[in-house]
Amino acid sequence: MKKRIAILGSTGSIGTQALEVIAANPHIFEVEVLTAQNNADLLVEQSLRFQPNVVVIANETLYPKVKEALANQPIKVYAGAKALQSVVQMDTVDIVLTALVGFAGLEPTIKAIEAGKPIALANKETLVVAGEIITHLTQKYQVPILPVDSEHSAIFQCLVGEFGNPIEKIILTASGGPFRGKKKNDLKNITPAQALKHPNWTMGAKITIDSATLMNKGLEVIEAKWLFGLESNQIEVIIHPQSIIHSLVQFEDGSMKAQMGLPDMKLPIQYALAYPNRIASNFPRFDFTKYPSLTFEPPDTETFRNLALAFYALEKGGNMPCILNAANEIAVAKFLEEKITFLQITEIIEHCLAKVNFTEKPTLEDLLATDQMTRELASKF
Repeated sequence: MKKRIAILGSTGSIGTQALEVIAANPHIFEVEVLTAQNNADLLVEQSLRFQPNVVVIANETLYPKVKEALANQPIKVYAGAKALQSVVQMDTVDIVLTALVGFAGLEPTIKAIEAGKPIALANKETLVVAGEIITHLTQKYQVPILPVDSEHSAIFQCLVGEFGNPIEKIILTASGGPFRGKKKNDLKNITPAQALKHPNWTMGAKITIDSATLMNKGLEVIEAKWLFGLESNQIEVIIHPQSIIHSLVQFEDGSMKAQMGLPDMKLPIQYALAYPNRIASNFPRFDFTKYPSLTFEPPDTETFRNLALAFYALEKGGNMPCILNAANEIAVAKFLEEKITFLQITEIIEHCLAKVNFTEKPTLEDLLATDQMTRELASKF
């Protein structure tokens, strides 16, 4: 039987690439649910092509537009956050790809887990903000989380067949972004256009800016803690400009495993959707002769403070990662709107980490309150 997929955030970078994977494998996958926040035009276009059972436009003001465009199609159209949380629980959904950006992915992912749906997770903020809660729920409902981020997918693939063999540490690789090697003085007048030019990966605007500040790697560090049951001292970050080695695992005997390949997000997406099977693809193949050297260097956490702030939030625990994430989301949005400078992104995050009340054992309600409070504080900075 075909695997029926719900894609939360189908119009974003991960969502559109997931649909490419599905289109290339129509005998294996079919689209059951598509959702988008604001991009109604692309959502309609995708719906006409893939004929999902259900479509959700989260921005309720766009519901009439989507409803009218799909009026002659056998497609159910809903709107709003509550609809998003409901559709992931449908009996006809076999796996949920959470490709929403930011905190918005948390509650739909929780609802999907409670419904027993396997999660292909591209929304790292879900585990960053509520790692302990999500981990508890996945154990309670016996739901697997299949990582879609290239780095976590690499770690996951390296661990297949290693059940019971203790991990000494994992090494997450980072390209270093467009400003690798630069110092603070070089970054004073950086524009959003410059920060959006990633050297290796094609991603959405928010994640691309996070890569430029190294916050993306910081969020991945926190996510890795929960995905693989690690302590902060078992997670290392190394700059690898070529982005060929996607991450590594070192075991207690000192041996290491790495997962390699050309930087193409469709590979980890396909791996997560098809797991435990590997299926054929026509993705470009890596050629060693075209990469005569692979290089590595330590991250510059003095210039790119966000990575150090993420490690601090991880070690502090509680609601601190939630504060980190909410402040970063606001700061990145303001930078993209050209209302703050590139370096002020870090200043806003540091300000919020210092000012928002710390909660050691937050409930989901605590995290929702922390998120709102942090956003308000960051916006006033």
